[in-house]
Amino acid sequence: MDKEDFIKRLTELRINKGASARDMSLSIGQSAGYINNIENGVNLPSMMTFFYICEYLGIEPKDFFDTKSTNPTKANELFEIAKSLNNEQLDNLIAIARDLKK
Repeated sequence: MDKEDFIKRLTELRINKGASARDMSLSIGQSAGYINNIENGVNLPSMMTFFYICEYLGIEPKDFFDTKSTNPTKANELFEIAKSLNNEQLDNLIAIARDLKK
């Protein structure tokens, strides 16, 4: 993932959460313009701040880099629910998901 992809992914995940860049910046203990500076390509976060960003977004760092998942928070929630379903329920869920994907 290059810098542009990182910025795009951060912006996508922040918007999916419904958070402003300012609120996100302050929530992770940074100055009000911190996330804006990242999204504008001025800075990149330190590794520790990246972990805070992931925590704020409610995702694991690996989810940040999984660009096939547009909303990893909801995908993880669905996965946790699916773990407790029986085979018939899982088959139904898969059928619904395939139908929605069309």
